[in-house]
Formats: sequence, structure tokens, C-alpha cells
Amino acid sequence: MTDGRKVRWGILSTADIGLRKVIPGMLKSPHSEVVAIASRDLGRAETAIAHLGLRSHARAYGSYEELFADPDVDAIYNPLPNHLHVPMTVAAAKAGKHVLCEKPIAMSAAEAELLRQCPPDRIVLEAFMVRFHPQWHRAREIARSGELGELRAIRAVFSYYNVDPENVRNMADIGGGGIMDIGCYPVVGARFLFEAEPLRVVSLVDRDPDFQTDRLASVIADFGDGRQLSFVCSTQAVPRQSIELMGTKGRVEIVIPFNAPPDTPTAILVDHGATLDTSLSRREIIRPVDQYTEEAEAFALAVLGEKPLPYGIDDAIQQMRILDAIFESERTGAWAKV
Repeated sequence: MTDGRKVRWGILSTADIGLRKVIPGMLKSPHSEVVAIASRDLGRAETAIAHLGLRSHARAYGSYEELFADPDVDAIYNPLPNHLHVPMTVAAAKAGKHVLCEKPIAMSAAEAELLRQCPPDRIVLEAFMVRFHPQWHRAREIARSGELGELRAIRAVFSYYNVDPENVRNMADIGGGGIMDIGCYPVVGARFLFEAEPLRVVSLVDRDPDFQTDRLASVIADFGDGRQLSFVCSTQAVPRQSIELMGTKGRVEIVIPFNAPPDTPTAILVDHGATLDTSLSRREIIRPVDQYTEEAEAFALAVLGEKPLPYGIDDAIQQMRILDAIFESERTGAWAKV
């Protein structure tokens, strides 16, 4: 047992995702504590610590290197822009830290391969928090049970509207665009639910004429044996998210799949097609869960040697291979092998 031990986290930057979602989730993890925040602007780090109510026990650093050198930090959370994920993760791991790195973990699979430079005794995890939410585990459990018959198709939509030129999601040269930011979720979700890897993909992509980022993409992924993922992602459309598992006998819909609220129940729908208006669907309620807390707790327990993680560097590299293939299909207008 952990005997009250906690993983001491250092946060790399004052990125919005960290301040609004991930750090508050970490603070609820029984085996985690946030002891430091680093920014290239010391004042921003100090302000973040005050905002989070950590002034009494967390340290502020004005450089990332100072954070890596802190012997009282066990693990680093890296939410920097995409082009800094690999170099800062490798630097942190070589400094002796375990690393939870935001998705996508790299700009390409080739860059992700550089993560193999990390010491083998350091845990490196790509931060797909959805894989730790019980609604996803319940959906997979239903699929495994045979209630849906043969699982044939997964359909997903993920979109928001953002045309701010100062937002990193609209900067192509540092990894912006919808596929890298949100298209990665249907991909990792299908891998999780099919429990398989895609063989090939085809995509249709529309790019913003000014940003040059992909603002609308439709993707089909062939998982073999007649199984397909199809999804649409957009950075310039009405906010929407959904994912649906379709089998020969039934289907499951995760109502709020990707941004599940941390403090209210969520739901999944199980439907066997008795009525086309879904009025006879079974609605299963999932208790309130902060998926960022679940992610941090699973990571902490792995660091403490209690329970290994099912995902690591190999999984992250495979995820990037699939994203690479989506962009390759865009370039060629044809199917691309993964």
C-alpha cells in the first residue's frame, strides 16, 4: 500500500488547460500534490500559485530548467504548445522526472520516436483523460458483453468555434488545427473501444486560408474485419461532441464523451432499435467523476509502484502514426496505410 505517500507534481507553464482543468483535478487526487509551477515569466507562475490557493506550500520558478532541477519534484505535467511536448518531456525525463504530457504528444510519429531517449524507468504518458473516465469503461464493458452484437462502427463528432489568431490552436507551425487538437480524441476513443488498431485511413480536409490550419476534417479509419471509425472534427463550427458505438444488435451513445463535467452525473444510452425516436433506450447514469482526477490518480499510483499504466511511449507513438496517416491521406487524396 502507499501508506500516505504522494507524488509531488511540478507544472510546466501556466497554460489554460492546466489552470482550469488538470491542476484542480490533481488537487483532488489522494496520492498527488502540486509543489511547484514554472513559467518563463516568474510573475505568471506566482500569480497561478496564488490563484490556485497553493501559496503556502508550492514554489514558483521563472524557468523550466529550475523546475527540472528541483529534487523535491517527482513528476512533471507538460501542457506546453505541441511543438514543445517532445523536447521538454525528454528533458524532464532525463532530469529524473516522470512525465504526463498533453496530447498530441508530438508533431509527428518520427518526433514521437525521440521519446525513446527517456530513461526506461521513467513513466511517460500521453494525457488522454477520457481513458480514465468510468463512462468509457462502461461503454467498452457493454461492447465486450455481446449486448450490441458484433461492434461494426464508431461514429463521432467534436467541434468548437475559434477564429482567434493569437490562439495556439490556430497556429499551424506549432501544431495547431482541429485534427491535432480534437480529432485525436475520436481516434484514441476508437482504439480504446474496438481494442484494435486501424489499418488505413482516408480524410477530406478543409484548411483556413489565413491560418493554414485544418478547420474541418472528415475521416474514415478501417480497423479491419468490417469495423470502421468515422468522425468529423472542426475548429470553426458550432460546439458539438458525440460518440456512438453501433453493433449488429444494439448501439451505445456516450452523451458527453470528451468534456464530461467533473461535478455532475453523466449518462450513456443503450438502444436496441425498438423505436427510431430512441424513446425506449436504456439510460445509464454514471456518478460524478473528474476525469482529470482519475488520470492523475492512476499516474500517481503507477509512480508509487502500486498499479502499472496500460499506456506508455509505444501507445503514444502509435497514436501519432495514425494522425500522420490522416495528413498523408489529405496530401494524396487516397487511402493511407497506418
